[in-house]
Amino acid sequence: MSLTCFCSHTIRCISHRISYRVWSCSGRKMNRAKLGTMVNGNNCYSSKVVVNDPKLLHQKKAAIRLVGPSKFQVIADFDNTLTKFWVDGCRGQSSHALLQQDNPEYNAKRDELFNYYHPIEYDPQIPIDEKTKLMVEWWGKTHGLLIEGGLTYDAIRNSVANAVIAFREGVVELFEFLEERDIPVLIFSAGLADIIEEVLRQKLHRTFKNVKIVSNRMKFDQNGNLVSFTGKLIHSLNKNEHALDMAASLHDHLGEVDDQMMDSASVKKRTNVLLLGDHMGDLHMSDGLNYETRISVGFLNHNIENSLDSYRKGFDIVYLDDAPMSGVVKLVSELFSPASD
Repeated sequence: MSLTCFCSHTIRCISHRISYRVWSCSGRKMNRAKLGTMVNGNNCYSSKVVVNDPKLLHQKKAAIRLVGPSKFQVIADFDNTLTKFWVDGCRGQSSHALLQQDNPEYNAKRDELFNYYHPIEYDPQIPIDEKTKLMVEWWGKTHGLLIEGGLTYDAIRNSVANAVIAFREGVVELFEFLEERDIPVLIFSAGLADIIEEVLRQKLHRTFKNVKIVSNRMKFDQNGNLVSFTGKLIHSLNKNEHALDMAASLHDHLGEVDDQMMDSASVKKRTNVLLLGDHMGDLHMSDGLNYETRISVGFLNHNIENSLDSYRKGFDIVYLDDAPMSGVVKLVSELFSPASD
């Protein structure tokens, strides 16, 4: 969806969010006793965190703490996980949606694809095999339009500067904590690596040596014109397959690697994982790793009534209503700070 489309619906976004928050703290549409057991003993979503099995979580934390940071890594989704779902009352944009080509005709064509395929992506009634084929179709058509429409790197830079996108509070603190302990962070995204890198540069104003991007990578010519995409297609349902052969440090603006590919052997040795995601499909991001212990954290940003039950069963910890990253910062501090129990 285009920037214009997003901002034209700002008032609707604000009114929806207000009513949503009132509902979420009332608990009217869910059995209050059941809700109380799901949200740490409270009868309201205002605590914004759900732990389905506290005893199991405690065991996982103890196992990870025992081995230490040298065996630990973080795998994180980007859109709506590291970034906010809501930005100043308006629905935040994804790394795909924020992109504005110089040719408005192609922006409109990509919007049409979004409006058709996005409901399919989240439709629980569509079998996964069928949905996967449709996601490949969607991503392929979108990438084709970017090339055909003459996308330039300047357009990426300008799009990010004007985008409705922001990182959750606490993301910088999390990255700094992990960087100090040489803990790698793999950012998985079905979006566009070059845009994610530009968002990191413009919104955080710095990079992190331990952060690697696993996403669809563009190739530009010397004039900054998009000519192709490199590697296999990554969409929302197959983000686990490409971790070790496509993870790389930040690239320069023409897509040239300024650092070596992440050593896949060293990644495989890090058998304890913290997984961060906002989609049930994100739970599969670690499927390619033979991990020993995994703590999964889910950000349930909307549609809480229909999704909470599946999220709490799938994720060890669930944060509600576009929560900040502070809970995750506290978690890793408990795992690796000297004062940890």
